Amino acid sequence: MIISDITEIFKRDDVSFEIFKKLVSEGSIVRGIVTKNTLERSRSFFDGIDKWAKNEGSSGLAYFSIENKEKLTAKGPIGKFFSEECLKEIMKLMDAEVGDTIFMSCGKKPEVEKLLNNARNKIANELKLINENTFSFCWVVDYPMYEIDEITKKIEFSHNPFSMPQGDIDNLDFSDPLKLKAFQYDIVCNGIELSSGAIRNHKPHLMYKLFEIAGYSKEMVDKKFSGMINALSYGAPPHGGIAPGIDRIVMLLADEKNIREVTMFPMNQNAQDLMMNAPSDVDEMQLKELSISKRKNNYFFPLRFILISDKSTNFFL
Repeated sequence: MIISDITEIFKRDDVSFEIFKKLVSEGSIVRGIVTKNTLERSRSFFDGIDKWAKNEGSSGLAYFSIENKEKLTAKGPIGKFFSEECLKEIMKLMDAEVGDTIFMSCGKKPEVEKLLNNARNKIANELKLINENTFSFCWVVDYPMYEIDEITKKIEFSHNPFSMPQGDIDNLDFSDPLKLKAFQYDIVCNGIELSSGAIRNHKPHLMYKLFEIAGYSKEMVDKKFSGMINALSYGAPPHGGIAPGIDRIVMLLADEKNIREVTMFPMNQNAQDLMMNAPSDVDEMQLKELSISKRKNNYFFPLRFILISDKSTNFFL
């Protein structure tokens, strides 16, 4: 179930779906997904998907099904807004056929992509398209180094700021930072991220430049990441790695839907471990042994600690 970009469709004169046309003219995008052979599905199926989308915080999912009686037409709440030629173009763009249904959403890119990603899972479950007895793996690569913050409109790192950018390191083009890709990678199984990793940036001068693009001065980098900068300044070789999420792997093998079911001491929504009765108060003698002081001010609640052992210097806030 591929998510397709059909924004250009709503710039055509033979489309009269004015709500989407107006939003597209203001900079919104339209994405759509196809469900195969769902023309004859009951109205309750489509209404259920639309109601679900509204519960997700959107205005719903627009949809129509493609049928061909005397000529190619669209059946559904918004079908009348598309000409026959327009339907042919949509079918070509989305690899759709007569009998299929098009679900679509219009809005800002992050919201639309998030909604349709979740909608695809919802629809796949409703239509029983997912093989529950298969482990399907996928590598996610070519992460963009930067993205635009939707609120501040400033450039920021999209993932890991300490990753090496792709390309010829000595001749990188920084004129359009949003085109830079990073050596970052995740491995996903059945929609669950199992491991995440990267090739690390081991060149301090390059790190300064990449952070500068995101609004960090050299002084800020030295102050915030002094340990890493100092270590790399001694000439660290190229290096990288990946960190497996063992608990997530066990969750998949155990056929559990929630990671709490395979966690030895899961915390509740209040970050409490009910089995260990944690967090608990720590007495002054224990704090003194660990060289920890606690104090109150106008901005933070008093600190509470979970003591791992009397002789340990490890603790959780």
